[in-house]
Amino acid sequence: MKTLRKLIYRDIFSAVGFVALAFLAMFFFFDLLDEMGNVGRNYGGVTYTIWMALLTVTLDIPNHLYELLPIAVLIGSIFVMARFAQSSEFTIMRTSGLGPWLALRTMLTIGACFVVLTVAVGDYIAPAAERMGLIVKAKYLGRVSTSGATGAWLKEKNDGDTLAVNVRTVRADGAITGIRIFNFDPQGRITWQIHAQNGHVEETDNLWNLEQVRITRFAYKDGSAKIEDAVEMAREQLPSYQWKTGITTAMLMAAVNKPDRMPTLELFQFIQHLEANDQSTQKYEIEFWRKVFYPLSCLVMVVLALPFAYLHFRSGGIAAYVFGGVMAGISFFMLNNVFGYAGNLQNWSPMLTAAAPGFIYSLLSLGAFTWLVLRR
Repeated sequence: MKTLRKLIYRDIFSAVGFVALAFLAMFFFFDLLDEMGNVGRNYGGVTYTIWMALLTVTLDIPNHLYELLPIAVLIGSIFVMARFAQSSEFTIMRTSGLGPWLALRTMLTIGACFVVLTVAVGDYIAPAAERMGLIVKAKYLGRVSTSGATGAWLKEKNDGDTLAVNVRTVRADGAITGIRIFNFDPQGRITWQIHAQNGHVEETDNLWNLEQVRITRFAYKDGSAKIEDAVEMAREQLPSYQWKTGITTAMLMAAVNKPDRMPTLELFQFIQHLEANDQSTQKYEIEFWRKVFYPLSCLVMVVLALPFAYLHFRSGGIAAYVFGGVMAGISFFMLNNVFGYAGNLQNWSPMLTAAAPGFIYSLLSLGAFTWLVLRR
């Protein structure tokens, strides 16, 4: 039995690796074509060369791998199981003692390995590579992260006051530009504001080192909340200023970019920050739970592939079954996206919204397995 498991492990791992490599090569080619338009550009006295383009595209590979792993697991597993069925190898395995539940357990073990790989790529390798890629683009192309015309907006509470923070552009190395900070008292009156041209986020000390700073302070008549009723306005120009805050670079990047590129832990911390400051978290909670359940889709894919080993293929009929299985896998990812959008619009429970597609397809996979294996 150990020999049979090794045979299944070897064939599935090699097939999934081949499928993933083919997909990554295709995405690498298209990304490189898109990046070639920047080759030869000059920014800050540095010419963007083909080698810099190759580096930028290479750093995008982990993100593509994270997105493609479940579908690669499905295609590779279906191909191996269907090939075993067509060549009658799986029939020989069954007569050698590979029962249905042992086969299911073997496939789940393989799926668990891919779950660990997906978590490692999505939470550690891909975010680190993306940060490096953003730094490369900022250095050689002057590209920075931005969010529309107004930049990133965040809110923070401080000793009863409310702070509204706006940053025009953010870079992965913590450099920020176009900083505006507004402080509101409990009555909703603006008491001071800070404008800074540039700055840098110091993660370890929870400090923002701001440059070219202008600070404006306001005082009001009793009971007045209008800016024109301020009885005193003090303005101060400073070459540099340190502002203490709990807003990190990861939070700024989350506000600027899509949250699906954040590590799970950083996304959770960002949600906690939003909740503490009475901001909407529905979209980010759905994305958090999707990141929790997304690696588990590898288990769904291997269970979906197992029934193909119990089908009886005629000569040349394997391609249609494999194509049908691939389409079923694609429909899973489409349903996952539909549930995400619908849950955000209808304010559904984030955890149930993220878990529903996987639960539905797990039931369908187990139902197909039960019908093909135990009933027939």
